[in-house]
Amino acid sequence: MGDGKLDVLERHMQQLHVARKEGDRQGEGLAFFILGRYYQGAADFHQAITNYTEALAIFKEIGFRAGEGGAYGNLGNAYQRRGDFKQAIVLGDFKQAIVYHNQALSIAKELGNRDEEGRAYGNLGNAYGNLGDFKQALVYHNQHLSLMKELGDRAGEGGAYGNHGIAYQRLGDFKQAIVYHNQHLSIAKELGDRAREGGAYGSLGIAYQSLGDFKQAIVYHNKHLSIAKELGDRAGEGGAYGNLGIAYESLGDFKQAIVYHNQDLSIAKQLGARVSEGGAYGNLGNAYQRLGDFKQAIVYHNQQLSIAKELGDRAGEGGAYGSLDIAYQSLGDFKQAIVYHNQHISIATELGNRDGEGRAYGNLGNAYRSLGDFRQAIVYHNQHLSIAKELGDRAGEGRAYGSLGIAYQSLGDFNKALSYYRLSIHYFDETRCLLQSEDAWKISFRDTNGCAYTALWRALLKNGEVDEALYAAEQGRAQALADILKMQYGIDEKSMMKVTISLVMKDLPSQTVFTALEVNMISFWLLREDIGINFRQKKIENGSADSLMKSTFKQINAGTVVRCENRSLDRQCSDFSSSREGVEETVQSLSFSVHSLQPLYDVLVSPIADLLEGDDLVFVPDGHFCLAPFSALSDSVRIRAIPSLTALKLIAIAPDDFQSKNEVLLVGDPCLKEVTYGTGEPMYGQLPCAKKEVDIIGELLQTTPLTGKNATKVEVLKRMKSVALIHIAAHGDDRSGEIALAPNPERTSQIPKEEDYMLSLSDVQAVRLQARLVVLSCCHSGQGEVKSEGIVGIARAFLCAGARSVLVSLWAIDDEATFLFMKCFYEHLADRKSTSKSLHHAMKSLRETKNYSAIKYWAPFVLIGDDVTIEFGQHKHEKNETMSKT
Repeated sequence: MGDGKLDVLERHMQQLHVARKEGDRQGEGLAFFILGRYYQGAADFHQAITNYTEALAIFKEIGFRAGEGGAYGNLGNAYQRRGDFKQAIVLGDFKQAIVYHNQALSIAKELGNRDEEGRAYGNLGNAYGNLGDFKQALVYHNQHLSLMKELGDRAGEGGAYGNHGIAYQRLGDFKQAIVYHNQHLSIAKELGDRAREGGAYGSLGIAYQSLGDFKQAIVYHNKHLSIAKELGDRAGEGGAYGNLGIAYESLGDFKQAIVYHNQDLSIAKQLGARVSEGGAYGNLGNAYQRLGDFKQAIVYHNQQLSIAKELGDRAGEGGAYGSLDIAYQSLGDFKQAIVYHNQHISIATELGNRDGEGRAYGNLGNAYRSLGDFRQAIVYHNQHLSIAKELGDRAGEGRAYGSLGIAYQSLGDFNKALSYYRLSIHYFDETRCLLQSEDAWKISFRDTNGCAYTALWRALLKNGEVDEALYAAEQGRAQALADILKMQYGIDEKSMMKVTISLVMKDLPSQTVFTALEVNMISFWLLREDIGINFRQKKIENGSADSLMKSTFKQINAGTVVRCENRSLDRQCSDFSSSREGVEETVQSLSFSVHSLQPLYDVLVSPIADLLEGDDLVFVPDGHFCLAPFSALSDSVRIRAIPSLTALKLIAIAPDDFQSKNEVLLVGDPCLKEVTYGTGEPMYGQLPCAKKEVDIIGELLQTTPLTGKNATKVEVLKRMKSVALIHIAAHGDDRSGEIALAPNPERTSQIPKEEDYMLSLSDVQAVRLQARLVVLSCCHSGQGEVKSEGIVGIARAFLCAGARSVLVSLWAIDDEATFLFMKCFYEHLADRKSTSKSLHHAMKSLRETKNYSAIKYWAPFVLIGDDVTIEFGQHKHEKNETMSKT
């Protein structure tokens, strides 16, 4: 407790001491009353109730009715904020709170105290709302509002509007709730009441969240959190954390949701707020459920259920049943799930909770579908759909339509199934559009609700509609990237029109293969303007895409290596140079042969090899095959990757003057000596060949590189905006490909923080690039999280920022081998060869060396995006010859 608060407490205690000494019973009662308000404000409800009870006893003794009424009202609020029926001093005894509020109301009416009468109505409304009786709550809130307007009490009027909003929210009428919350917010701002302003923001966040507008919800929850921290309102802070957790969970970011829910739980326990504690357990259970940890989820849901029953909290009890039904359903115990579903529906109906009722019907439909009773499932999904429409819940409508599609497909009615899948996608797309420019949220939302896209293209294939299936699969691919590219290139959505497959094919620079995964089956659509669309399928024998990629990487000693290479940021590894001999022994047996990548070739190229014409191929991969070393899969065909056909189209129609035609940024071997472990030991070694690499490229392109201490993060970000070519040779992170640069010189702390030197995804994405080509000569620069969006890593960030083409490495790369590789690559690039041809020559060159013929050295480099040619200006032939001899 801060010194200021101690001073206030001491002053209140002194007033009590003086009143007792002077025998002033009314003064003593008032002192207890003031102490109760002090402790209630500090969220110490136990001590607040003790003091209010002392005050009430004294006021009764001396017949001070006004004081007695005030004590009853505040006792009711204190009991309401806690919740344990078993003690006289309890946490959240809403029934006891109602008794006290009615006594306060009776006294206020007796004394003709209209202001206290209004306050009692508001408190009664809140108590009935906490008990789940929202209709009775609205009766009291209307009486409160009417009285406040009559008295001209703006603060009371604002509070009444806020209480109306909460009640309508609990009834599922979110649009009406928003109207009332905005009225509450307006009055709070007018009066400069920060506490009420914060509460209004929190309530608005919940309402927008229920309507599927998660971006706006997070904005409001963060405003609430900021004000709660400013005011030292721990209960409000906990509530804001909980609401942020729910919002992030809706977006599919379950790990961040768990962080927020744990913060909410910790505060609830500190305050002894049992209702909030139960809610936090329930939210944690939901998050773990979405992560697939159903047993841990059930533990949390049972903790929520236990607290809800203990408190008589019917709304919390119903929510716990609803979560338990999903968890048991996920574990395959459908009969137990149905028991919980029905309990959830019963309580939701009893409380008039339309939102909860709708979700319960949807879950019940899923359970019956799992049991094979598709017609009963359809009945329940239609009930869910009806309620979602009534509430304006777009995401709920999308889920209901998708579930109906699955049920009708199971019955063999493909026409109805396809119609429902398309409607599901329509409503998910509407919801996604509300996220506007929030890229990470769009990716999470698509990952969470992507089943409709997958279900649609699979159903179309089963129905024999091959071309339509391709369009459906493309619709769901790399949506967030396409949104960003439209903004970066200044392409108007209306002028873009609908990206049909036939429209894309007109702009194809070469033959293109689109792929889609279904468990262990891969579907191929080969697109060529001269022959149209050819469709093939291939079964992945003995496993999935993920297992095939892991086994291939293991075989070539890449991606799963125990010892890291010397451009890697795998900090758990010893320095590669000290263990080079052992690694050399391993890789000597892995020199290039037709067998090393044969399993990948058999799955990804062989099924369509007879259709290929020419030596150039664009591949649109799916799932874990986004991590495949495409450039190494064929000696005769140059293969590059692209996240989606739409992205390919957008790059093709980008304005000619968007990318810069000249200027080069070369970055090599940034100095990281200041980045140390706690012991003072440097975290990263220097990369002599990385410096040599950019120096020799700089000579060829007549450009001075940024190296050592000059290669700072701030300088790189400043220079990369307007150049045609960006080349970075540095350490790369093994998870996301993020790049370590020299620390910013203006940092505040002596030891650099990660944000001072790591070039992050968000750093890159915030820049508007004009680069035709970005070469990331760093370990793992092609790595990232495998999402429906594709690989979400540093390479995608550069594409989002406006780069036309990005050359990346899929795994750890050797410093010296990469220098030789890049030297050859740039010799051909400077000779006006395309990026893909230059890459092909560099791979061939390294493969033919004595020391670096192993696949792990030359195969990690993959070209993503367009096949560009860079105009470096006039370079002397002699310089090229000199380079070749170096």
